[in-house]
Amino acid sequence: MRTRQILCPTDFSETAFHALKYALEMATFYHVGIRLLHVVDQPKGNENYQILAITPEELAEGMEQAASEKMNLLLSEFNCQYTVETVIRRGSAIEQILEDAEQNDVGMIVIASHGRTGLSHFLHTNVAEGVANGAKCPVLVVK
Repeated sequence: MRTRQILCPTDFSETAFHALKYALEMATFYHVGIRLLHVVDQPKGNENYQILAITPEELAEGMEQAASEKMNLLLSEFNCQYTVETVIRRGSAIEQILEDAEQNDVGMIVIASHGRTGLSHFLHTNVAEGVANGAKCPVLVVK
């Protein structure tokens, strides 16, 4: 952990912003870089039904462009002394976060939890829980 970068997935929520603060503090303490990751859902559509005026690929590219602009805006709020690498991937959030962590041999994942309970927890996929259960490196879940 002490020599490998920290992976910090974000969905640009207030909780994810809070988790990024923790990741930046840890990066400063350990003198390592950060991988700031955003996962865009792969849009689905069927051109035969003409539901979308644009193709799913065009929609995904637009979502990636918007995410890139949000990442740059987010990073402009911080003065980080170490490298912050921004990454945008497509697909299932849990799968993409775990795949990125393994491919890049990160030392730790710092991820936000939205703290859902009860029926809301049951109905929505808990990304933080899925990442914590599937990761091969330490995971810090921030509330």
